[in-house]
Amino acid sequence: MDRDSAKQAAAEAAVQLVSDGMCVGLGSGSTTAYALEFLGRRIQDEALNVRGVPTSFATERRARAHGIPLASLDDDPALDLALDGADEVDSDFRLIKGGGGAHAREKVVAHQADRFVVLVDPTKEVHRLGTGFPVPVEVLPMAATPVMNTLEAAGATPTLRTAEAKDGPVVTDQGLWIIDAQFPDGIDAPAELSRRLCSRPGVLDHGLFLEMATDVLVGHPDGSVDHHSAS
Repeated sequence: MDRDSAKQAAAEAAVQLVSDGMCVGLGSGSTTAYALEFLGRRIQDEALNVRGVPTSFATERRARAHGIPLASLDDDPALDLALDGADEVDSDFRLIKGGGGAHAREKVVAHQADRFVVLVDPTKEVHRLGTGFPVPVEVLPMAATPVMNTLEAAGATPTLRTAEAKDGPVVTDQGLWIIDAQFPDGIDAPAELSRRLCSRPGVLDHGLFLEMATDVLVGHPDGSVDHHSAS
């Protein structure tokens, strides 16, 4: 499968949902990177008046490079739209996100949006969450071992995410660590797992996005896009 073409198709369709005057949440990752490029073109070609709220330092840099005016949630706490990718999405619009480590900020931005649009290629569609990707859990460094014990008790195999270009753990934009929780047979009860993690001291947030997505755009290599809406 030509995944790049599929990602571009989803991204281009998503950007067509942006209207003049909107404030838009800008997600992170490879598919959203295409959306930033296409949104920048629309701003230039159509004199579109749009502001973007980035979810990561990397997204902020990409958005600036494409000429997208930026704002913050202090400036615009209520967003019209949020665009972001996902590592997995099931038929109930539940997601696993956080392969890039930006899930905590992505969740804040998505929650503030009237409409949360998820852009994926077909490889991200799953029948059961957790079958392909681990659930990232962002933690205080001092809480890493207790949280890993909690994850093991929940049936996961937890691993501290380590950096590729440096020795030691990945450090998030918040200065925290990420534990990747792999569930060998997928996740039986995502909502229960979410509650369990959110109640654990030392956990900032996790990569389960439940009851948040309003739209899922699945791009295909031939340029077609399947638009699924929760409403």
